[in-house]
Amino acid sequence: MRLATWNVNSAKSRLPRLLPWLDQRAPDVVCLQETKLGDHDFAEELGGPLAERGYEVAHHGQGRWNGVALLSRVGLDDVVRGLPDEPEFGGVAEARAVTATCGGLRVTSVYVPNGREPSDPHYAYKLRWLAALRDLVVAGDPSSTVVAGDMNIAPTDDDVWDRPAFDGATHVTPDERAALAALCEPGLRDVMRERWPDERAFSYWDYRAGRFHKDQGMRIDLILAGSGPAERRAAVWVDRLARKGSGPSDHAPVMLDLDEAPDGDIGPVVPPPSAPAPRKR
Repeated sequence: MRLATWNVNSAKSRLPRLLPWLDQRAPDVVCLQETKLGDHDFAEELGGPLAERGYEVAHHGQGRWNGVALLSRVGLDDVVRGLPDEPEFGGVAEARAVTATCGGLRVTSVYVPNGREPSDPHYAYKLRWLAALRDLVVAGDPSSTVVAGDMNIAPTDDDVWDRPAFDGATHVTPDERAALAALCEPGLRDVMRERWPDERAFSYWDYRAGRFHKDQGMRIDLILAGSGPAERRAAVWVDRLARKGSGPSDHAPVMLDLDEAPDGDIGPVVPPPSAPAPRKR
């Protein structure tokens, strides 16, 4: 089974990239974030093309902001939108999580709040939201759980291109990293870093200043897997090709293959043909 997570930064805008990518990579389960569509509009724009490709869909949308989805060709059961006792921001429970059982795994697609800056109320909301996500994991069976998506947290200083550049900013603060560690405590494992402990494998690059071509990015898109799927890991990598070319998202997909890989594991990134091999940190 192949599982992928991708912050598409607008499903409608990214449709010309998303559909060919689905045809080429053929993932069985896809976690999407930042769809920026309501449920009706998502069904109108993507429902037909996804059904043609054999995907069942669960979408949790909020119009122009946020929005998450699960696409599955291996079953989509017991769908839950949102989190139990989900915190609100500005009186609204934002569309940031959707969960379903896919191929025997309990999969949650998440778009963790950005936090904006440590002094902003959105930062405190981010920490509350992460605590509610942990409650969801604890309430289920962590061993068969996958939480995948845009965490808006770089787990360590090795997961950003230049740590001093983030002084005073979110994504790297001790409280955020502690909340991410607490989310993993019930038994979730960062399968990318576990497999590639010494590789630079960013998943996000700002559109500005040529960040992608300079590889000045961050690793904030994570697949956190319980012991069951983590032990079945055959390959895990960042699909950099999806970040290259015309009209990309500012994120690249992160891919996880479960069970044996026919020709052994591949590297942590799939680079553009002209790009150098991934660099050691």
